This record gives sequence, C-alpha cells and structure tokens, in this order.
Amino acid sequence: MKRWGDLSQEAADHLAAGSVLDHAEMAVVVTDRFSNLLYWNPFAEKLFGRQGKSPSRDTSVLSLGIMEKDHPLAIELAKHVLKGGVWEGTFDVRRGDGTIVYVRAQAVPLRPTSGAVTGIVIMAREALRSNEREKDRFGLLERIGERLAGSLYVEETLKRVAEMLVPQFADHCFIELMEGDRLVRRVSQHVQGWTPPSGTWKPVGAEIRYPSGHYADTALRRQETILVEDFATNRSPSPHDGSARLCGEIGMTSAIVAPLLVRGETLGLMYLGLSNLTDRRSPHYDAFDRDFVGAIATRVALAIDNALLFEEERHTAESFQKYLLPRALPQLDGLDIAVRYYPAAPLASHGQGIQTQVGGDWYDVIPLSAGRVGIVIGDVEGRGAKAAAIMGQLRAALRAFAQDDKSPADILARLDEWTRIIATPEQDDNGTDVSVPPIVTCQYLVYDAWSRQLSFANAGHAAPLLLVDGQCVELDIEEVGQPLGVRAKGLHADLVYKEETRTLPPGAALLLYTDGLVDRRPGRDGRMPTEAETLGVLCEKLAKMSGAEVERIADAATVAVPGEIDDDMAILVVRSSDVDLDVESRTFPAQPIMVGEARRMAAEAFASWNVPEERAELACLLVSEVVTNVVLHAATAGVPRRELVVEGPPLPFEESWDMPGFEDEVIGDKEFTLRLRRGEEAVWVEVFDQDLRLPRIRSAGENDEGGRGLYLVDQLARRWGSRPTREGKAVWFEIPTRGR
Repeated sequence: MKRWGDLSQEAADHLAAGSVLDHAEMAVVVTDRFSNLLYWNPFAEKLFGRQGKSPSRDTSVLSLGIMEKDHPLAIELAKHVLKGGVWEGTFDVRRGDGTIVYVRAQAVPLRPTSGAVTGIVIMAREALRSNEREKDRFGLLERIGERLAGSLYVEETLKRVAEMLVPQFADHCFIELMEGDRLVRRVSQHVQGWTPPSGTWKPVGAEIRYPSGHYADTALRRQETILVEDFATNRSPSPHDGSARLCGEIGMTSAIVAPLLVRGETLGLMYLGLSNLTDRRSPHYDAFDRDFVGAIATRVALAIDNALLFEEERHTAESFQKYLLPRALPQLDGLDIAVRYYPAAPLASHGQGIQTQVGGDWYDVIPLSAGRVGIVIGDVEGRGAKAAAIMGQLRAALRAFAQDDKSPADILARLDEWTRIIATPEQDDNGTDVSVPPIVTCQYLVYDAWSRQLSFANAGHAAPLLLVDGQCVELDIEEVGQPLGVRAKGLHADLVYKEETRTLPPGAALLLYTDGLVDRRPGRDGRMPTEAETLGVLCEKLAKMSGAEVERIADAATVAVPGEIDDDMAILVVRSSDVDLDVESRTFPAQPIMVGEARRMAAEAFASWNVPEERAELACLLVSEVVTNVVLHAATAGVPRRELVVEGPPLPFEESWDMPGFEDEVIGDKEFTLRLRRGEEAVWVEVFDQDLRLPRIRSAGENDEGGRGLYLVDQLARRWGSRPTREGKAVWFEIPTRGR
C-alpha cells in the first residue's frame, strides 16, 4: 500500500524541472556570464514573440527584443546580478510581429553547487497581468510618460500612444481630437493583421458623432473615465448600424473611454476596446483597469497638448524665417539656380525645444547691373528667433549695399560695419559700452554670365564646392577673412576682406552651403564624424552627379551625409551656361562724330539678334543720349588713371616729372566703350569711359538746350544706373524685349 504523498512514476516524471518549466505561465530565461542565451521556456517564446526559435550560445539576451533605449538597463541588470544581487524592473519589448509590450522582469544569480555565480536567471511576465498589478502600475506610468515625452509632434505622439496600448492593453484603440466644435478621429489602431471593413467604423480623418446616451458621449459630458465592463449587458445606442453589426461580428466584450483633459480644456477622447479577436486570460476590463487608463489618459493629454503647442510655435518660427528668405528666385540669363533650406530637428531631451527649429542661415540671389548677379550665403551664430531676426536685417542690408555695384570685398566691409550697428546695446557697471556684435560667416559672389567671371570675397565661410567633369573639389580661395563682427578695433575692414576672381568652366556647377550640411549629431555608437569625413562623403557622392540638373544636385546634397542634422541647413546650387551668350563690344574715340557710329553699331547688333523693331529703336535712341553725355563731358573729365611703369633705377622726384613724353602718355585721347548684351527677355547697354564722376539727373530749364538725356533714360528704360570701374565708370540701362 502506498502512503499519503507517495507519487507514481508518471507523476514523478512530470515533476522534472524541464517539465515544470514547460507548463509554467511565466517566462524563464537563462544566460551565461556574458549574457548569451542558454535556455528559455515555451512561455518565454510566446511573451517575447520568438515562437519556433531555439536559443544558441552566440545569441545575446538583447535579441529577445528589448528596445534600444533599454539596452543600458539590461547591462545594469547583468552587472548587478553577477555581483550576487537581485534585480527587478520593467523593459519595453518589441515582439517579432512589431507590437510593443511592457515586461516586468526579476533576475537572480545562477549558482551551481560550487556557489560561484555562473549565469543569470530571468523570470518575466507581461506587466499588469498578475496579482501584482498595483506594484507594476507606478513603474508603467513612468515608462509611458518617458515614451510620450520623447516626441514633440502630434502625429508621432499619437502613434506612440497606439503602440503602447495595442495589443498589450487593448485590441482596438481610437483617439479623437477636437477641431473647433468637431470631434475628428486621428488614430484607429487594431490588433496585428486586422482592419475594420469599409462602411463599419469611421476611418481616420472622419468626423465622429456619438449619440446621446452613448458611453463615449457620457465620458465627454461628465469629463470622467467610463467603463463598459461587459457589452452583453450594455444597452447604449450605437453610432450607426454598421458599427453595431461589426461589434457583434468580432465579439466586442469590454471598453473604456477616457476624456483627454488638460488645463481645464477637453482635447478629445481615448477609446480602448477588447474583443474576441485575441485570446486573453480576462476578456473584460475592471475598475482597476479603468483607473489605470484614466491615469494614462492624463499623461496622453499632456503630451498631446505639448505637441500641439510646439507645432504652433514651430509653425510660427518657420513662417517667420520663410518670409525672411527669398520668396522666389529671379530668372537669370546663363545661370540655373536651386536652393534648399531645412531647419534642424528638435532636441527635446536637451530641453532646447523651439530654439533648434530656426536659425540664422540664409541665402540670396540679387540681380545687378547689365545681367550680372550677386550670390550670397551666410550663417549667423546661434539659433532661434534672435538669430533669424539678425539674419533678416543682414540680408536686407546686403541687398541695399549690393545695389551700389561695389566689389564683393567692399560689400563685406560695409556689412561688417553693419553688424556693429545692430548689436544689442549693453553697458557694464561703469557705463562703458560692451555691446557684442553678432558673429556671422558670409560669402558674397558676383557672377557675370557673359564672361563667366566670378568675383568673390569670403568672411570665414566654408568654400563652395566646384562640380565639373565628374569631379567635386573645393573652390580655391586664397584669402579667407574673419567672420563678420569679430574684426579687431583699429583694423579697417578693407584690409580684412580681399576680392578674388575666377573663371568658371562652361557648364560647371557651384554648391554653396552652410555648416549644417556637414555637421551631424553623433551616431548610435556615440562617435561624432569629423568635418573632413563628412565633406569627403559629400564630394564623393556629388562627383557622380556633376552633370545633373541643379535641382537633382540640391536634393542629392541634402541626403548625401548620413545622420541627423545638428543645425539648420541652407544650400544654393548654381550652374553656368555651357553655351556663350550674345555680346558685342567696341571702343570709340570720345568725339561727336562717333555718336552716330555707336548708334549704327547698336542697330546692327539688335537687328542680328531679332530684337523687335520698336524696342530696337528705343534702345538706339537711349544709346545716342548716353554716348552724347559721355562725349560732351570728356573734355572736362579728370586725368585718366594709367599705370606708370618706370624701368631702371629710381629717379629723383623732380626729374621723374620731367620725363620726355610722360605728359603725352597721361593725357592721351579720350575714348569710350560701348558694350551690348542680349538676354532671354532683355538687352543691356553699357557705356564705359574714364571719367570718375557718376552721372545724375538734373532739372533742365525751359530754354536749356541740354540736361534731358538721363531724364529720357530714366523714363524709357526699365532700369538704369551707373557703377565705378577700375578705369572710371560704366553707365548702363536695360530694355525689355518681351512684354512691357
């Protein structure tokens, strides 16, 4: 006879360790000292979504699906347990099907009979699915709050909410937000592989209207979380017949509806439901679940409110900067242009928020005289609205300075002075002015499409990239001046910024950029790539596209360097024409008889260019007026500037001015040059002479014989002006060949 407690052989076999673990409703995972998996039981396969897979010794515990942000927590677990301690905590786990669950884990040392710690035993279960739900609640709320705080965008926040709740807490999740007086569905998330058929539950973007007496309507009116514990006993009216029919087909069992309340305002509703689409231990919510979902809804409402406020501020800041940058680029002859501007993504974890959205990067394209164009790119130090406001002032000032047609070095010198004018006034305790100008890097270029000549000056900015013949190299710059705003006192700006000139090859492209293009945030390995590395990657990829359209080059440049941008980024791409533009030029003696010759030359050129007869006659009339003005004033012009080259040893001062023939060389004959240019929609006329005096319009009396030439030019030309040159000046005007 067997005594009480004696076991049969079959029962004894079932009590073997392996058999017990196979039936345990708790995940058991065993690792060695290096966190390599040695064993997991069947429930662990189910919990972590790794069904049908067997652990191997070279598989890390991280392969169970522990999310990347919790990897440091897993490392902490291993260190603590291998020292003989016991660890307990919560992990976010992404299963093999992509769903996310919260897992509560306890880890203890694995000790054989020798007593030494040889590995780790981890026991895990789905959070809130045991008798310790109250203990899990606070930890889970903290984890949910952390996940929600990681996003500053409404859509991303809503997506994270749905990922957290389905399938761990619900089979179905709806989130509806108020838009004015309308309730609009923004999220419709369901268990993996199932979507509601058309004509049943309303889709995302639809307006939702719950009938009076519906539990969701009650939650809105009372502003409290409502629990429907069992649909079998629920008598609430359905929104429409299709919804009621679907609820019966999928076997809806229970639901919780929580209002999203923040600062006394109702943002919307969060709806969670259970159905027979999944096999759960308990298919019904209870009062504990209602209270817990209500707590989650409070955090969700705060996260959505923060995201809405952030997006409003972001939209305001980006609109501010958008209107500070050029609204549209001008159509220019012999030049293709593409631009891009991207604000940096926010660094919410660093507490910078909106300050990372906009900055002081800017670009501009400025039409100048006779078809020439000014090109600028710059970067104000710092971020936020202040940097953008300074950028707007500098851009406006540079556009104004550029109209004087001075050299790029002169323009940067004036802009450097302007940074001191706009500096915020500050004084120390003694009343001494300690205003600090903004620090700005800037590069200003002037391009002439007819000669392909590029003149530029640089104020501490990165050199443009030259793309030609399958190569991408930095443009050779000999003199890089100091950034604007940092020039030492007593050192004139003219000595800091130097003008250089290059000739672009036909069809060559220039890529100008701010440092946001090559500055990247650290990668997952925490390593920050050097500027040389990122520039090398950029050049390697752009070289393959040297012959592509400028829009494609701009798009390729924005994604060429891997990683998330750490600063706002401006890009400007220009390409020179691969064909020569039409131009005629001739030099004449400054004599009255040459007025007719100049007009004849212009008429012949306009005829060969097929300029409309009416426009050609108008242009020829203005050529006569400008050339006549040059001839009449040639006799009173100052001595032309010519370079004096004296060979041999230096002469005494008195003797140098008595050199035979020197006087004849200096005085010489006055002359002028007429240059005509044809563009796509206009012709430009330029008259060069050696007179340093710039012309101005004067009021002629009724009986005056002259004084009306420039007045006619001003009235009949679309634009006109004058600019100083190395030898004297140039007077120019523009006549459109199309339209008015």
